[in-house]
Amino acid sequence: MPAVKRAPTRAKAVGKPAKKPVKRPAAAPLRKRPLPTRVSAVAIDLGVLNDHLGYFVRRLQVWIFQDFIRRLSHIDISPAQFSVLVIIGANEGLSQSELAATLGIERARMVRMLHLLDRRGLTERLPSSADGRRHALRLTRAGQTQLKQAKALAAQHEASLLPKLGPERYRMMLEALREI
Repeated sequence: MPAVKRAPTRAKAVGKPAKKPVKRPAAAPLRKRPLPTRVSAVAIDLGVLNDHLGYFVRRLQVWIFQDFIRRLSHIDISPAQFSVLVIIGANEGLSQSELAATLGIERARMVRMLHLLDRRGLTERLPSSADGRRHALRLTRAGQTQLKQAKALAAQHEASLLPKLGPERYRMMLEALREI
């Protein structure tokens, strides 16, 4: 057992010469073996989940979003904000309700998101020339710049999926999901 390091003695406090410090070896790690991984060597039966498309779509979505979120976090943009910026950028003058319907986002949540993007100086809501009751959405210059950066990061993310899924499977999945 290694010696315990003690507090300075009274001798040191009154000016008597202190003993030469003893060099001690570094403390040994508490655990000699690495922690076991959570991956089980036994195959776990997924039961009826093996036949549920929704289960595997959700697993794929989580896997894809983890990388997408990580990449966009460098410019402080969420996946939902990215979608909003892309749609506004491609459809200047779109109304809030049209945007919400296109993305399947409830209107109250869309209003909060647009308010946040407005405060960040990325979007602006202007009175519509066609209907004074609605707002026409557009990107600011800062929003256009941010969208350009976000699109580059999204392209990197999409490119990283190709080797994992394979080009043919990627294309087939994209085509099938577009039709829904």
